[in-house]
Amino acid sequence: MENPNPVRLLVVDDEPHIADLVATVARYEGWQAVTAGSGAAALSRAAEFGPDIVVLDLMLPDLDGFTVLDRLREHGNAVPVVFLTAKDATADRIAGLTRGGDDYLVKPFSVEELMARLRAVLRRSISLPQAPRPAVLRVADLTLDEDTREVRRGDRPAELTPTEYELLRYLMRRSPSVLTKAQILDHVWEYDFGGRSNVVELVISHLRRKLDDGAEPLIHTVRGVGYVVRAGR
Repeated sequence: MENPNPVRLLVVDDEPHIADLVATVARYEGWQAVTAGSGAAALSRAAEFGPDIVVLDLMLPDLDGFTVLDRLREHGNAVPVVFLTAKDATADRIAGLTRGGDDYLVKPFSVEELMARLRAVLRRSISLPQAPRPAVLRVADLTLDEDTREVRRGDRPAELTPTEYELLRYLMRRSPSVLTKAQILDHVWEYDFGGRSNVVELVISHLRRKLDDGAEPLIHTVRGVGYVVRAGR
């Protein structure tokens, strides 16, 4: 039976054979998929199509992928984005995640791995039914509402990416337990990240900047073990 609410995927890549391949595989899985070969076309498609998730190449003939993402966010579009690019330097990975991307895959790539990552990002960005539990998680003056997905530090709201939200929720649910990088990778990313545990450090760094802003730090590093959310040291 046809899925009445298929995932809508926008694939942005100036290499038509790559864009068409990803779109074809997505359609085979029952998704709706459209493609764009430039930054300008991507913005137009996003406005018309309303994608649930975007695969975005960094190197485009007009606007680069970072600029496309920035313009989406400026227009209030919080759609999850997975960068797909030939650039493999650590600095490029860090830049991709720092600018608000939810994952980063390097060419050449496996379409099966890309689809697995897209499904994982979608799981992080959509509230799924959970076993009964308190809707609002609290640690000191930090609150996370699992119904509205709203995060606040005191009276100040914090705008988080789906990945940042899921990582923080995991830490708060398990507080005051200390979680290892391996536990966080396994729970938040849900696939083998190739041993690149520095992605956890990167997202933790983003969370600290967004949540602390001069207040008492709540996310602590336990040297040689991992991370914990708690008040005080």
